[in-house]
Amino acid sequence: MRLLPRELDCLLVFHAGSLAQKRLARGLKLNQPEATALIATVMQEMARDGFRVMDLMEKGRLILGRNQVLPGVSEMIKEVQIEATFPDGTKLVTVHSPIVRENGDLDLALYGSFLPLPTEFKETLNSSKAEDKQHIKCPLDVTPGELIVQPGTITINEGKQSVLLDVVSFCDRPIQIGSHYHFIETNKFLTFDREAAYGKRLNIPSGTSVRFEPGSVKTVKLVDIGGNKIVRGGNNLCDGAIGDLTKVMKRIVKHSFGHKKQDIIPLGKPEVISRFLYANTFGPTVGDKIRLGDTSLVIEIEFDFAVYGDECKFGGGKVLRDGMGQASSIASGQAVDTIITSAVILDAETGIVKADIGIKDGRIVGIGKSGNPDVMDGVHESLIIGACTEVISGEGLIVTAGAIDTHVHFICPQLAHEAMASGITTLIGGGTGPATGTNATTCTPGAYHIRHMMQSTDCFPLNFGFTGKGNTTDTEKVSEELWEQIKAGVIGYIFIICIFK
Repeated sequence: MRLLPRELDCLLVFHAGSLAQKRLARGLKLNQPEATALIATVMQEMARDGFRVMDLMEKGRLILGRNQVLPGVSEMIKEVQIEATFPDGTKLVTVHSPIVRENGDLDLALYGSFLPLPTEFKETLNSSKAEDKQHIKCPLDVTPGELIVQPGTITINEGKQSVLLDVVSFCDRPIQIGSHYHFIETNKFLTFDREAAYGKRLNIPSGTSVRFEPGSVKTVKLVDIGGNKIVRGGNNLCDGAIGDLTKVMKRIVKHSFGHKKQDIIPLGKPEVISRFLYANTFGPTVGDKIRLGDTSLVIEIEFDFAVYGDECKFGGGKVLRDGMGQASSIASGQAVDTIITSAVILDAETGIVKADIGIKDGRIVGIGKSGNPDVMDGVHESLIIGACTEVISGEGLIVTAGAIDTHVHFICPQLAHEAMASGITTLIGGGTGPATGTNATTCTPGAYHIRHMMQSTDCFPLNFGFTGKGNTTDTEKVSEELWEQIKAGVIGYIFIICIFK
């Protein structure tokens, strides 16, 4: 039997789903991993039985209801995806919002399990009766990680006057223009007043776009670019700081780009976006609150480094592209190595803020507004994004310090993977592997063992601190074996003191 790694993963999902079916048949309400695994397992079995993709997308929303899962689970599961083989090939099936009904189809939920649903549990599983809260001091019906958004709107590109330009598309196919694309550099088959568009871009939410269908006529709202006002990229019509428009217009005529003078250029109204849409696109901002897990702890964003309308969004047609959110001709020494965009930072020193996080040479070098200072205002000098920069989208995520475990028996390498999965970034302790001494104490004794333990942990992206064995006696001076362990690199010693009455 030869199985691919992804097929082994499918077997793991099947086992989790089968376990969830058994628990459901016993009358238990499912948690998030159980509900996800059950839906995925049922869909896999239905695909094996010959159901079509459209059948699975339809039935996937009927399997479970809110009464079959624990409070908050339905809100946590935004979508379930499976990869399955159908008569016409292998396809990816996505079910959006799989738990939307009050009650699911219990027969469908137990599909392929041969498990009967005991009659006495049917009423329990289809009941929305609240649990007895007499002795409970916190609500049970919370949504884990709930985002509590303040009402109102946000004005993007505030303080910049917008203008309205009429655009006609003479292209035989759709043209899509992103928010930060220099509008004067757009496709030659778009005809508009390119003089008026010099140094301007679309006044739309960052990362969105405007689509021009063949033959369409649209009025677009433009605003000035920010920063040093240097135009790079596109069709290289400008290629430099905003200044001599005459040379630019000569290039436009030479290369036959559509241009038509607009007699009257009206001013546009400020562009606003609802705070709800903003929070779900770019993450929460000042005044918004986040529930930590399913606890009663709620945090509030105190400060947001973002410039509304100039947020860095990565992806096809979005902001972080050459000459837009990504600076041109920036060597790796000047640009940040990795940028985490729009993350919520929860820190005792910094506070609760939303910002971009820059990483250089493996260390955090800046927290603030990232991007391209040629076209954006307020870019931190250590957070310039270039072609050598990797991007991690942090929207909707919380960044906080990792935990430290100060009592670790280094018995096996698997504990490092467990630590990383649990949010632990630093391990302090001792041991030499599955030895009797390691089972009993957290000591790495002697220079030989210390050296080899350090070498054996170099492959893990964690911080390690090793403690040596400190129990030795020398009434005249510090024992030589203690000095040897210090020179070998231990950060401390373990002393075992037994007190008997």
